[in-house]
Amino acid sequence: MFYQDAAHDDNTPVHPVSAPDYMPVDQMRALQLHRLQGMVRQVYENVSLTRKRMDERGVRPEHIKSLRDIALLPFSVKDDLRDEYPFGLFASPMNDIVRFHCSSGTTGKPIVIGSTKNDIILWQQVCMRALAMCGVRSSDIMQVTYGYGLFTGGLGMHYGGEGLGCAVLPISGGNTDRQLMMMRDMGVTVMACTPSYFLHLIDEGHKRGIDFRTDTKLRHGIFGAEPWTEEMRVKIEQSSGITAHDIYGLTEICGPGVANDCQYHNGLHIFEDHFYPEIIDPATLEPLPDGESGELVFTTLTRTGTPMLRYRTRDISRINTKPCECGRTIRTFERVKARSDDMLIIRGVNVFPSQIETGLLKVERVLPHYMIVISREGDLDRLEVQVEVTSETLSDDIKSLEKLKADIAQSIRHIINISAVITLVEPNTLPRSEGKLCRVKDLR
Repeated sequence: MFYQDAAHDDNTPVHPVSAPDYMPVDQMRALQLHRLQGMVRQVYENVSLTRKRMDERGVRPEHIKSLRDIALLPFSVKDDLRDEYPFGLFASPMNDIVRFHCSSGTTGKPIVIGSTKNDIILWQQVCMRALAMCGVRSSDIMQVTYGYGLFTGGLGMHYGGEGLGCAVLPISGGNTDRQLMMMRDMGVTVMACTPSYFLHLIDEGHKRGIDFRTDTKLRHGIFGAEPWTEEMRVKIEQSSGITAHDIYGLTEICGPGVANDCQYHNGLHIFEDHFYPEIIDPATLEPLPDGESGELVFTTLTRTGTPMLRYRTRDISRINTKPCECGRTIRTFERVKARSDDMLIIRGVNVFPSQIETGLLKVERVLPHYMIVISREGDLDRLEVQVEVTSETLSDDIKSLEKLKADIAQSIRHIINISAVITLVEPNTLPRSEGKLCRVKDLR
């Protein structure tokens, strides 16, 4: 079945993979309930932590008789994945697991998500729907500069593009000269990367005499992995002539492909047949109705390797109540602008202050007082760590001080895989507090 989509000026029909986007609401809710009941039963039978928590609440799978009953179920948080590292939350036997993806943890150990073959197929399908929503078609050439490997970004976009029939250029990140050269030489029409890196490419292109509007064939940008504003969208579109779209995802749920915006940019459409959304009050943990702001929570409805039950994303948003002009019936949530925890997103990477502290304290001659300063140089994030050292250390020769800064930077990079600028400061110059100390200045 094809659906005419008002989202595209060329009036071409949407790829049939997008059919669930237009499913009647009553039919969608019935499907969600059916899948939720099956998922709860699978998790209860196979994940001991969830079974223990449900038993403590006196809840069994047969108690889930309506979608409202999801409130009876316990939440999942990132610490559960760390505490049960590596395989404690798997709900399928290991011989059904075909892929691992990981993201960093605060103690150096990653969280581990195991995927079955079916999980990979469904992931490709939601990424195909995301790209189709943006107007990407089989005739497009897509350059993927998200990282490939344990990070989900690169492979998610890669599979989505190939599934639609695009020619995919899996260039991954870095090497700006090569990115610009291949973008032009191969006639790339779709770019998938972080928005800040695309702005960096625009700036570097201009230095080399490249006008993205006239010297490239780019039409679409699929940007995610870091927060970005509507103002940045306008800047990108004005500077390059492309249509910029926002894609949302997280490793714990599946990676990119949880939600995406259409050309109306009135929020991100949630692929609700696979991911059931809730908004909760982050203080009371009580569910909130659509339209109220709170913490975004997702339950996976179709994942079988590592299903997530009421996973707290820590992202603050709200589910919109008005239907979208594009005609899709799946709900949207507002662009995420804040979080309910202290996680930072720097250059598309999730970073916790405690990770930086761990790196600092591995280096001798460093005092346990520091300040993390995040700013922008051009359109790229800059991470500076101000570190107190003793007066005796500061009196060392320049060569010794440079080595100390290099050792600190290397220790931090080993944990978070991001380069930091290290500034050594006099003792007792950074803020102190008897209560909760704010160690982060985000100047972006």
